[in-house]
Amino acid sequence: MRTIAIAGASGFVGRALIERLQGKYRLIALGRNPPAQARRAGESGLEWRSCDLYSLRDAEDVLAGCDAAVYLVHSMSPSARLTQARFEDADLILADNFARAAERNGLKQIVYVGGILPSQSELSRHLASRLEVERALGSGAAPLTALRAGLVIGAGGSSFQILQRLVERLPIMICPAWMRSLTQPVALEDLLIALESALLKREFYGRTLDISGPDVLSYAELIRRTARALGLRRWLVPVPFFSPQLSVLWVRLFSGANRELIAPLVESLKHDMLAKPDPLVRKMKLANISTDDALRAAVAGTAQPGPARQAQRQRQYDSSRTVRSVQRLPLPAGRDARWVARRYPLWLKRFLRPFLKVDINRSGRTRIGLRFMERALLELNFAESRSAADRQLFYISGGLLARSAGRDRLEFRETPDGASILAAIHDFEPALPWPIYNLTQARAHLFVMHSFARYLGRRDRSRRRRGSGGALRREPGSPFVTA
Repeated sequence: MRTIAIAGASGFVGRALIERLQGKYRLIALGRNPPAQARRAGESGLEWRSCDLYSLRDAEDVLAGCDAAVYLVHSMSPSARLTQARFEDADLILADNFARAAERNGLKQIVYVGGILPSQSELSRHLASRLEVERALGSGAAPLTALRAGLVIGAGGSSFQILQRLVERLPIMICPAWMRSLTQPVALEDLLIALESALLKREFYGRTLDISGPDVLSYAELIRRTARALGLRRWLVPVPFFSPQLSVLWVRLFSGANRELIAPLVESLKHDMLAKPDPLVRKMKLANISTDDALRAAVAGTAQPGPARQAQRQRQYDSSRTVRSVQRLPLPAGRDARWVARRYPLWLKRFLRPFLKVDINRSGRTRIGLRFMERALLELNFAESRSAADRQLFYISGGLLARSAGRDRLEFRETPDGASILAAIHDFEPALPWPIYNLTQARAHLFVMHSFARYLGRRDRSRRRRGSGGALRREPGSPFVTA
């Protein structure tokens, strides 16, 4: 029996996919915090593995022994008590780790569920991120099958829960211009059929397919049909403008979902998102469940509402003390992550010279401290064995400002397109009391990273004017760049 890993197994598509595939494959369900009712390893062919996909080592460990993987991960939910990151940057790190781990373990296939892309060249942040994740997952040696879908209608889905709550709570709805946009929602059952059909089938390797239901309708018509499925009567009042800010406000107010989830989704609604036909989709033999039937089944289903799950996760991370911070920085032409990682402490030493001292030794150990104090504020140790030219890793090993020296780490990672660097801090536990940390160290870190981004931008412009030639000069016996 072949082994399938499901990343994002605790989501509503993941849970339904487990039920569908159980008994046909050996399943490895991946989750940062497996549910309490998770079965013990090996029972009924299902094993839950705790995994933090922000950690490349964790991703490599949990994919060991797998033949293929289904990727259903999205970073719009909280992952730390304090997150200083755009969702697209966090999503890219997760996808890049997964692709690297899949290649390391020799997986035969990754199946990814993304979003249908409009024909317009300009994409919303959400759809651009879905495409970037798709490309990152396909950048490794494991062949990618990308299934692009619009709104998935099923009990427990976050997007459907938002739609249902709006219809239930608003007898009269303002209908902005985006409600005239066209969409092709798909029933959860049809998406599951597509996922199962594509698994470990060579004809689907390296393919991108749009998965949709049979109906093309506007969002306004989708709301009317949802009201009918709920046995309600609703009135829609059209207005001629499209205001994402106003739409986010009233969707958030009446659905109960958080802004981080709603804002990117609302921005995407300005596009018509229609599936492109492909003969290979016909081979999947989808049930082509109508929108009305899918809505009735979703309304009749019982599941924990999406907003409730999000609130539960938020409470969990509010009780922790971890910080995640990700910034996307420009990568100078002709340079790589190794150069940026070596340049950062040298730049920091000059940038903070009036206030702080920065000591760097040949092994990559960096100590940052006040000029009049012997003990360091932070200590960074270069992890040479876990680093590569396109990804450089430092462990935060101590200092007065760090509470622990376990999984706290700083990394510099190239984006798959080679245009940018992701500078990320993961699982950092500050030693300062939380309110003081928020007002001081957290803001200081963002200031330093934004200043470093401006420095890299100037270097990039300078190199492009001069051409990207020139070799890096290293000190003998040292991995650190000196010029």
